[in-house]
Amino acid sequence: MGKRVAVVLAGCGVYDGSEIHESSAVLVHLSREGAQAEVYAPNVDQMHVVDHVKGQPTQEKRNVLVESARIARGNIKELTKLDVKGLDALIIPGGFGVAKNLSTWATQGKNCTVSKEVEDVLKAFHAAKKPIGLCCISPVLAAKIFPGCELTVGHDTECEKWPYAKTAETMKELGCKHINKHVTEVHVDMKNKLVTTSAFMCNAPIHEIYDGIGKMVKEVIRLA
Repeated sequence: MGKRVAVVLAGCGVYDGSEIHESSAVLVHLSREGAQAEVYAPNVDQMHVVDHVKGQPTQEKRNVLVESARIARGNIKELTKLDVKGLDALIIPGGFGVAKNLSTWATQGKNCTVSKEVEDVLKAFHAAKKPIGLCCISPVLAAKIFPGCELTVGHDTECEKWPYAKTAETMKELGCKHINKHVTEVHVDMKNKLVTTSAFMCNAPIHEIYDGIGKMVKEVIRLA
């Protein structure tokens, strides 16, 4: 019997939701590992809607669950219905929706709050000693909730290849241990059963991002 893995989405699109390529890579790699993905999202309004051509916010309003359903091909449930007892692991792809719709990281950084629904789910998997996979910006959720945990968002020195490296510094300020890793690598915090990889925190070819996410998924399944 394949592992049952909860995948929590934050909308649809890099600037205001879940990063579509990362979400798709998670689902493809879970399928390849013989695991069953169960997709969830909170039934809340997005912080805002971004025109992905112009990169500018619009006056539109959209719902996180409704938008996430585009990626899930309609096969999705409200996050409040997630029951950790029937699941083996949790994965949260990245995208600015994590920092805007699942938390307030985008506007408040280390002083952010994590949405209660999301925090409850993360704490439930952690308490049950079930593995949690996080990529791109989503490790900030663990940084906020599990002080002292070990994570990677790639590198901690900003450059053209690592444009978001300041995130690592902010996570360190929260008391986490940041481990520098290449985009195709993962870091495993065995004590907290956290598996992290940088994905689009790195300016890398898409196949390298896809491969790194594959390693994250493999490790999550191995630990489940």
